[in-house]
Amino acid sequence: MKMLNLADLVARGGGPVLATAVPGYHIERGGITRYANGERSHPEGHHVHIVPEMFVILQGTGVIEVDGSPTPFQAGDVFVIDAGEDHHLVCQGDLPLISAWMHLQPAGD
Repeated sequence: MKMLNLADLVARGGGPVLATAVPGYHIERGGITRYANGERSHPEGHHVHIVPEMFVILQGTGVIEVDGSPTPFQAGDVFVIDAGEDHHLVCQGDLPLISAWMHLQPAGD
């Protein structure tokens, strides 16, 4: 896992905003999720991808669990989860957690 913040997301020449933060990748697809206090993403258990995934925390606080290790976050934090890392977001605050998620693809694909 790589932890960044919004200031690290800078577009260059019309390219993706993550070009400097995650060189060699572009956004393939994504969405926005909402979790209430105490809710955990992917409650079914183990959750991995074959491509990296990026999360941008837009609102709220909580922890991101990567391979069982929790890291606190707040609005403005950005996480890049490597392919194969088990990951979950947990909302731990009065405000709902709102996060944008993006699956990344190598720029040549």
